[in-house]
Amino acid sequence: MIQRAVILSTGDELTTGKVVDTNSNYLADKLHEVGIDLVAVITVGDVPERLEWAWRSAMGMADVVISTGGIGPTADDLTTETIARITGRRLIRDEATVEHMRRIFSSVGRPMPENNLKQADFPEGAEIIPNPLGTAPGFQLPVMDGERITHLVVLPGVPREMKPMMENWVIPWLRDNRGTDTVFAVRIFQTFGISESGLDQAVAGLIKPEEGRVAFRASFPQISLRVTVEGRPGEAERRLEELAERVRAKVGHFIFAEGDASMEEVVGQLFTKRGLKLAVAESCTGGLIGHRLTNIPGSSRYLKADFVTYWNDMKSEVLGVSADTLAKHGAVSEECVREMAAGARKRAGVDVAIATSGIAGPEGGTPDKPVGTVCVALDSENVTVSRRYQMRGTRDWVKLLTSQVALDWLRRYALELPIAESQLFRR
Repeated sequence: MIQRAVILSTGDELTTGKVVDTNSNYLADKLHEVGIDLVAVITVGDVPERLEWAWRSAMGMADVVISTGGIGPTADDLTTETIARITGRRLIRDEATVEHMRRIFSSVGRPMPENNLKQADFPEGAEIIPNPLGTAPGFQLPVMDGERITHLVVLPGVPREMKPMMENWVIPWLRDNRGTDTVFAVRIFQTFGISESGLDQAVAGLIKPEEGRVAFRASFPQISLRVTVEGRPGEAERRLEELAERVRAKVGHFIFAEGDASMEEVVGQLFTKRGLKLAVAESCTGGLIGHRLTNIPGSSRYLKADFVTYWNDMKSEVLGVSADTLAKHGAVSEECVREMAAGARKRAGVDVAIATSGIAGPEGGTPDKPVGTVCVALDSENVTVSRRYQMRGTRDWVKLLTSQVALDWLRRYALELPIAESQLFRR
């Protein structure tokens, strides 16, 4: 029966601060969804004695230890040999894994270095967890300590490899070994345009503690609201949907997605469904809006052009912004972005265009237009909207938040909602 877990993240890049440990956040979230109690998260560098201490400590606290990292081909990848040493298991080479690795290298026309072979060595008794996207499979190893069993689950540290392995293998395995037939039904609402405290206040008292658990997560630039219900299969899902209806009725105008969908995914789905064509005109965001949109497969169906016109002469030459507008109002003005959007729509021959211009900082601000001043405009055949915002934060935050506002405008346009409804960041 698996009820308690410890997450173990390994790597000098984590303990020196060179890399942010996003894996632990992801794993904690997934364990919560399955109903496993997370006891601790341990981060440790690539030092043999510290790794041994971390593994022994984790095993003493939990029914399952899930680790990420340390199973690559280099000398500082020590997870597998550490586990073999503390459990007294010998390492056995898996030839099927060797062939899988050779095929991966052959597919890119490269010979496989000999040190990759260590990734095919597993502690005796381990069950291999396939890694379809990389050369490092994971494994699950049950370890007996008296009458108590601790399961060691080892996954790669690369998120794009680890996450599918967790979703496709580990989570189903955890569900099968929880030792109870109750399930946790979870609904996540992605919101934008309301602060975390404002969202908390809006839904206060909406769901009683005995009905379900409500949690919030600020993941800039959006706020997630999670509702969790425990119960019998079928019953839990029914009760969850009842609670979800309450949430939608209360804060539905701030909800842009349910689940893990991003704002750009939602925009892509809506524009594809409606057959709308889009052009983007960017200044302060420097192509970030187009980048986010083109991260979604199939974006060529709706995104026709992304004009990055950083200098004023490019705004005039490419988008037709008038010299008088720039002289009188400046590039960071509602007048300018309206002309940018109109010019982009005309130049690309599309249904709608969105434009941004602003001062991302840390320099360039004035008393009238301080750092963080951003203007956004949307132009279509029937609608022209522009707004001025005052963003807060570092340069990258201002750029990302501006792109989120612009994408939210596009979402609202496609849904025929009031485009600039949110009062957040408004000047």
